[in-house]
Amino acid sequence: MAARRKKNTSSDPVTQYALDVTEGRVVAGPHVRHACRRHLKDLTDGPARGLVWRPDLVERVLGFFKEVLRLNGGEFEGLPYEPLPWQAFIIGSLFGWLSADGFRRFRVAYIETGKGNGKSPMIAGIGIYGLMADGEPRAEIYAGATKKDQAMILFRDAVAMVDQSPLLSRHITKSGGGLNVWNLAYMRTGSFFRPISADDGQSGPRPHIALLDEIHEHRNRYVVDMMKAGQKGRRQPLMVMITNSGSDKRSVCFQFHEYAGKVTSGSVEDDRFFGYVCALDEADDPFVDKACWPKANPSLGITIKNQYLEDQILPARSMPSQEAMVRRLNFCQWTEAESPWISREIWEACAGGMPDEVLLRGRRCFGGLDLSSTQDLTSLVLLFEPTEADPVWRQRAWFWLPNDGLFEKGERDKVDYIVWRNQGHLLTTPGKAIDKMAIVRQCAVLGAAYDIQSIAYDRWRYEDMSPLLEREGVELPLVPFGQGFKDMSPALDEYERMLLSELLAHDSNPVMGWCAANAVTVTDPAGNRKLSKERATGRIDGMVAAIMAAGASQQTVDKPCNDIFVSL
Repeated sequence: MAARRKKNTSSDPVTQYALDVTEGRVVAGPHVRHACRRHLKDLTDGPARGLVWRPDLVERVLGFFKEVLRLNGGEFEGLPYEPLPWQAFIIGSLFGWLSADGFRRFRVAYIETGKGNGKSPMIAGIGIYGLMADGEPRAEIYAGATKKDQAMILFRDAVAMVDQSPLLSRHITKSGGGLNVWNLAYMRTGSFFRPISADDGQSGPRPHIALLDEIHEHRNRYVVDMMKAGQKGRRQPLMVMITNSGSDKRSVCFQFHEYAGKVTSGSVEDDRFFGYVCALDEADDPFVDKACWPKANPSLGITIKNQYLEDQILPARSMPSQEAMVRRLNFCQWTEAESPWISREIWEACAGGMPDEVLLRGRRCFGGLDLSSTQDLTSLVLLFEPTEADPVWRQRAWFWLPNDGLFEKGERDKVDYIVWRNQGHLLTTPGKAIDKMAIVRQCAVLGAAYDIQSIAYDRWRYEDMSPLLEREGVELPLVPFGQGFKDMSPALDEYERMLLSELLAHDSNPVMGWCAANAVTVTDPAGNRKLSKERATGRIDGMVAAIMAAGASQQTVDKPCNDIFVSL
């Protein structure tokens, strides 16, 4: 069997790579293993669906890379482009599989690897092949991104390939000069290759091949849909997307990431979609075990060196704000925030579980109340002072959402609000809008049970609650708390000190844990920090309330006055 396989794959690097991965000779992550199994399965089952495997077409396209294309940059400057095995698997799969109509099988490809593995030169080469050698008259090839500068990065790889190759230089006409080349034309077929961005969307592109870079930076589907809409008149269009892993699980990038995983695993059948998604296995930790590094970096040892990855990990070990970036960019781990303020390890180290009520009675506590709009998450956090018997700050948190549309909100936010509600971690109020009266009554109950010194709140959302307090005769020590750098920065510093020193024990509420994972800080020119709801990848309302509570704990409340104590 082994001899037969070797004979059958000697001139078929795609199948050989699939065998090497599935049989363990090449280290690869779960999605790549699935992609390789899919290829092998399609060799057997595909003909019944009209799929045709053409190793001769693989040899043709890879021959174009080796004989025509030249690399650029550093030690690779001017060298022939010899695709690495994983690149040959991708390139060969895209051009070697045909449908029953004789045209290309795959129409969409999603490729996700660690930074520095050579994705951009690879698809720049695909673009040049599509420009000159794919048999399409008046082919339009686009390097696309949301911003023109990003699109130019990929396009410049293609321009450099033309400059490095004497053969390409003779047959391709450049428009512009130096770093300002904006078009590559192949006059023999009336074809061109140029950059395009969302700003150019009115020009009506009709792409034969669309190459989309850094999909994790795309805020919406606009560029993807623009390219897809323009391909309807093409015989065998191809859209290739490349990216590092991202942080926003509500993004178009994560949608393709998830879809690629489903297609390659076989849970969704889509013969037009190709996925090559580098990822670690669940038990892998790249900060501990180097053996998993090739799963995210298939070019390890060639375009990216072990020393480079070690240099990335070293500072990230002591700076949690850098850890997520390293895990995301270098090891294909989707993080909960772009630059998370709190690492998972720090948050979990402060997990105290639900405290016994006996521990809380009679202890001074300070609150933070983050009131939402009518349909969003509202949160209240109480911080209980340390005592001699229990020398940590105890944290309790409460969250509210309207009950109507709870499932849809969970789908939108990528969390299971219904499970949290059923487990008692999330309180819901009837109807489509938050019932602030329920919050008032809960605050009244807590005010009677605990020694609340003050509750910090944001004036902006307070107007609707004020008349309810007056109507119910509820007295709460409410302290207006600014949301700018001036007030939030020292409060954030205090809460961070509690966490890093493990002087805080939170109640392990999973809603709060989700908010903590999403929390991102921004810094002003003076070095002051605050949380940013705009940059966060999910709700952070609980963390805003907790920081306001920490800020309230820094203020001395001797007696109620009109500015501090609200008695309405």
